[in-house]
Amino acid sequence: MARDLTRMMRAERHETDYGEKLDYRLYVPDLALDTRYPLVVFEHGSGERGDDNLAQLRYGVPALFEHVHDVEPAFLLAPQCPRGMRWSNVNGRVRVDAPLPEFPSLPQKLTIELLDELLERHPIDRDRVYATGLSLGGFGCWDLIMRRPDAFAAALLVCGGGDPSQAGRIAHIPQWIFHGDADAVIPVAHSQHMVAALTAAGAAPRYTEYPGVGHDAWTLTYRNAEALEWLFAQRREATQLARN
Repeated sequence: MARDLTRMMRAERHETDYGEKLDYRLYVPDLALDTRYPLVVFEHGSGERGDDNLAQLRYGVPALFEHVHDVEPAFLLAPQCPRGMRWSNVNGRVRVDAPLPEFPSLPQKLTIELLDELLERHPIDRDRVYATGLSLGGFGCWDLIMRRPDAFAAALLVCGGGDPSQAGRIAHIPQWIFHGDADAVIPVAHSQHMVAALTAAGAAPRYTEYPGVGHDAWTLTYRNAEALEWLFAQRREATQLARN
């Protein structure tokens, strides 16, 4: 049954003293006394950019919401990247080894600030903070965990890409990577290069390559109960032990 996400996920805005703004949606589960809950951070694709604080709910979020509402109570954060901006200032259509920019894009900077704010404001289990994203948000998700490798317990990365030279920075974070081998928008080589780099760095990433699937790898991924169960089973405390 379809849920009214516009009603069940709060429409909010993060603003700085400098006039910078990031619209976002937040689902807050029913809270029990003395209980902390996981947090999932979702970064959307290029087609959902805008300023309506609505389009980012189109793909991925419905399935994620279903899981955090019906299966595993958790906070779900879905910020919206403005038009003309990116989660990560790389052009994934040009090269598969585009370097991680020295500084985050403005939307990513604000997302990181918002993450820290939510961790202080809500009863979130800091050992169960998860990142996921698709397409533009797949690049954003890798960018995010590379900039905050201390904050995340695991990541699901869908049809995106990252900087292979930074794989060592995130080798301790469990990652499950998904891509269609017929993707004509973001070539599958992006994910393949990251898997190879992570493996060379001593990680053991999970990788699912969908045969005959184009750019839409997200429908299969976010409807994959095994993938979501795997994500929520990860703990940062275990990843930190692996890192050390």
